[in-house]
Amino acid sequence: MSGSIQPVRSTVLADIVRHHAEIRPNKVAFIFEDRELLYGALNKRASQVANGLLHLGVNPSERIAFLGKNSPDYFEILMGVSKSGAVMAPVNWRLAPAEIEYILNDMQAQIIFVDEEFHPLVAQLRATLPMLKYVFMLSADPDVADNYVKWRDAQNAHDVQIARNFEDDALHLYTSGTTGHPKGAVLSNRAVISLREVIPASAKPEWNVWREEDVSLVAMPCFHIGGTGWGLNGLTEGSTGIVMREFDPYQVLDLIQKFKISKIFMVPAAMKIVVDLPDARSTDFSSIKYMLYGASPIPLDLLKRCIDVFQCQFVQMYRMTATAGPIIALHPGDNDPDGNEKMLSAGQVLAGAEVAILDELGCPVPAETVGEIAIRSVSNMTGYWRRPEETAKTIDEDGWLRTGDAGCMDKDGYVFIRDRVKDMIISGGENIYPAEVENAIFGHPKVSDVAVIGVPDKKWGEAVKAIVVPNAGETIEASEIIDWARQRIAGYKCPKSVDLVSTLPRNASGKILKKVLRAPFWENAERSIN
Repeated sequence: MSGSIQPVRSTVLADIVRHHAEIRPNKVAFIFEDRELLYGALNKRASQVANGLLHLGVNPSERIAFLGKNSPDYFEILMGVSKSGAVMAPVNWRLAPAEIEYILNDMQAQIIFVDEEFHPLVAQLRATLPMLKYVFMLSADPDVADNYVKWRDAQNAHDVQIARNFEDDALHLYTSGTTGHPKGAVLSNRAVISLREVIPASAKPEWNVWREEDVSLVAMPCFHIGGTGWGLNGLTEGSTGIVMREFDPYQVLDLIQKFKISKIFMVPAAMKIVVDLPDARSTDFSSIKYMLYGASPIPLDLLKRCIDVFQCQFVQMYRMTATAGPIIALHPGDNDPDGNEKMLSAGQVLAGAEVAILDELGCPVPAETVGEIAIRSVSNMTGYWRRPEETAKTIDEDGWLRTGDAGCMDKDGYVFIRDRVKDMIISGGENIYPAEVENAIFGHPKVSDVAVIGVPDKKWGEAVKAIVVPNAGETIEASEIIDWARQRIAGYKCPKSVDLVSTLPRNASGKILKKVLRAPFWENAERSIN
């Protein structure tokens, strides 16, 4: 693989906090609202969590669920779970109850840590979660039943050394599913640690080198690799993370000024919301060195406004849950406010990874030729939880992970994404598989047939559109379809618009021709996705 390697400092995730608790115990690891959490205290609390879990009988590789918004509690539980030998599995709190129920049953969760805000939901689902034994509530009220802090502080604080290795499972993140159900991407200690410790600073671009004096903003949700991975970047090098419970553009402005934040990761949709605020131009952004963005390309006019307002350097990152972090990046020198050809690319491959463009048979194609983008990296996932067939379709025997993105590579090594091989929509940084939305809509009594596609959207990159065939003689309103879907899937997955048609185009085998449906909406676009 490209880039030299160096001996790793950590074998498991918890070694990160063990290390910093030893050499900088009084350094602030996280700031959250009016609280500070020092590295020494973070390590101690992680030990208490681990001892508490072991007392409950937690087994190695058992999945521990977390349903809550961002907080330092999440990271101390993550590290405690690692010390116990178990695996952290955060759940997307934006999902519909039926989706959360499916995920908790799929991971076979016996223990869940849950925000007070979502505790009623877990109580409502309890009867349909036969394996769930223990629920610990993250609440400021010490008298509530099963209060997390009260339980944690009652545990022994001695460090726990469970025999675990670099390839053991560490993190279990759910992604949208091609067949209608979310699937768990399993990340090993190796996958999560490697990009942060194995690749030396000398092999990294300056923007990807973290230092103790860095202050980062942890604004993206921790149920995504963009949140957890970003928080781990700072922890790995002993810097300080300012944690936001959830994204609030006004709070972003306040926190940047108050804590002199130096690094930020946001999706372009969030960047637009921040830069459009009236107070943005009067905010002092001089502390920001780098703004990293990903999940979708940034429109040139938005980049120009961001450069003008933030006055920092910008980096586009191509990352996936399955790669545990960025694999390809468009470096600051390529983010030209006047625009250039390279800005249409995802960027160049980073150290620690290889990228190949493959045909349907898995053979490399010539430069400038479109094929499926495949990645072989020190940080690739182990596979999909309890889905060996899907894992085999995604990762071959030589370790190449098929991304589902169609693209090409030029002679300079820039990777251009042209379309998607897999039927997927990316809206506001969230992956949405049409099959999930179609399954939700199909049950409507007035619907005969449905196809879901992604269409261009200035704010979110892409928006979900449902094309519906009503039953003969039925009249149906778009709002009925949207409301029906909203009761069954997360709001961000629901269609933003609905078109009614008499038939859907199909090929000879009966498959819906989605390219035909998509074509009118994308005919003036430079590529078939945003």
